[in-house]
Amino acid sequence: MKRALLGLAIASLVVACATTTSPTGRTQYVGAVSQDQLNQLGAQAFAEAKAKEKLSTDARQNGYVRCVVDAITRQLPAGWQTQWEVAVFQDDSPNAFALPGGKIGVNTGIFTVAKNQDQLAAVIAHEIGHVVSRHHDERITKQQGTSTLLGIGSAILGSAYGSTAGNAAGQIGGAAAQTFYLLPNSRTQETEADVVGQQLAAKAGFDPRQAVNLWQNMIAAGGSRPPQWLSTHPDPQSRINELGARAGSLMPTFEQARASGHTPKCGA
Repeated sequence: MKRALLGLAIASLVVACATTTSPTGRTQYVGAVSQDQLNQLGAQAFAEAKAKEKLSTDARQNGYVRCVVDAITRQLPAGWQTQWEVAVFQDDSPNAFALPGGKIGVNTGIFTVAKNQDQLAAVIAHEIGHVVSRHHDERITKQQGTSTLLGIGSAILGSAYGSTAGNAAGQIGGAAAQTFYLLPNSRTQETEADVVGQQLAAKAGFDPRQAVNLWQNMIAAGGSRPPQWLSTHPDPQSRINELGARAGSLMPTFEQARASGHTPKCGA
């Protein structure tokens, strides 16, 4: 009976999710929340960030970021060509993010590693790549599915062997899922966002080779980092090698974009 209940729970979980294909052709499981819900979550998180963090009032910085964002988002499929809202945060950490609902945040610290418009475009296009690849939806779906299955497993073990065994199973299972299931998926998403972002930047007329220089700057500015298998980001040197190899194949796209009049002049 317990095995039958477990099977039914897993079956219902699978039915609740949808199978789709990412921009790179990878199979994804999504659908835990609707796109409207994702957009609402993105808008809420963005509003909270703007209320909590100090915003840059530097008109040049804001115009610079806006220019790069506009050039990139014009290359998005029709369904994603909304008016993306941009915020520049007065924060020294070199970071940026994009959220469902067309929200982009950039820390002023990014300018210390993104030395020109092409490098800034590599950062922003990568973050937009996460959104258009539905990575937020995918992560929520997988996290909800993992939590549900762990809860079922703990309940079954608890009823068979006592609450202590059930609690221990939940804790150990959670750690294992985080290390061997959720984190590797995040690395897959990071690599996919690199692919999608580098393509977007090239289509917008930004030099795809500058993504390599950006990551060289990031390595130079960074300190120690966890081992690759425990990180949510690919190994930096491996990432640079992949970006460099991909840049060569994207040069015709970049040159065609320039020939077609996509010549962004955003400054820096």
